[in-house]
Amino acid sequence: MADFKDYYQLLGVDKDASKEDVRRAFRKLAAKHHPDRNPGDAGAEERFKEINEAYTVLSDAEKRKLYDTYGSTGGVPQYAQGQPFGGGGGGQVYTNVSPEDVAGFSDFFQSMFGGYAAGRATSPMSGRSATSDPFAGFGRSATRAAPRPATAEARLDVGLLDAYRGGPTTISVEGNQLELNLPAGVRDGAKLRLRGQAPSGGDLILQVRHLPHPILKLDGDNVRVVVRVPDHVAALGGKANVLTLDGEVELSVPGGSSSGRVLRLRGQGWPKKDGGRGDLLAEIRVSVPDSLSDEQTRLYRELAVLQASGVKDGVATSD
Repeated sequence: MADFKDYYQLLGVDKDASKEDVRRAFRKLAAKHHPDRNPGDAGAEERFKEINEAYTVLSDAEKRKLYDTYGSTGGVPQYAQGQPFGGGGGGQVYTNVSPEDVAGFSDFFQSMFGGYAAGRATSPMSGRSATSDPFAGFGRSATRAAPRPATAEARLDVGLLDAYRGGPTTISVEGNQLELNLPAGVRDGAKLRLRGQAPSGGDLILQVRHLPHPILKLDGDNVRVVVRVPDHVAALGGKANVLTLDGEVELSVPGGSSSGRVLRLRGQGWPKKDGGRGDLLAEIRVSVPDSLSDEQTRLYRELAVLQASGVKDGVATSD
């Protein structure tokens, strides 16, 4: 028999480890020794192959039982309860392991699970003769027997303006730098799939989270912003600068605008799925000077007198 392989030692688990313990150990080691993560390491592929082989046996109850019973005895018994192992006739050893499982694995694995027999054997399924090497012609790698790499998920924090503009972005995943192209106008909560970029070799799914902006706030397809307007502009009308997703623009403020009034700039909001855009909703906040000159003080006092007397344009008003 080929040299014994201690599959428990290869995965670093005890002999009474549960199936879940085996699975966790495999995933951890597979991620560590995957050839793609160890470029230039000639032994990485061989270590990865051994890990796959150990997992193939220990994750399957029937294979594990056979391994625990006969793995270290020097060979697989030709008969069990008077019949060939796995069924069939001709005094040969048969198992239910497919050629894909055997190809590329060690001689030890093949001697236990590969169904090899000296000379010509009788197929337990059809009774027809078969060659002594039923796996001739199969050249698949050992990784074929490995479970599908697990998908991983992570959160991707993106500034509001970066999410609006999109473009190349660099992220770090377990110390590895990954480049991705962020779609312009990506929504908060959207999921981006990076195929084959998870630590295990599976897909990496990134859930986008918008970081708060100090001035702009996304409200569905619209963007809300507060714009501070001097009191004289609010009273008489005029222009005020307002921040949008594309930078500052000039906003026309109608005369008689009070705090809380909302002005709409159409097409200045968030990109829509149909190709259009939402609106920018600018909320007026009337501001007054932090400090007044002597002339400003005099004028404000005159205004106060006019307001107190109820005079407007030289005409007395009543409540």
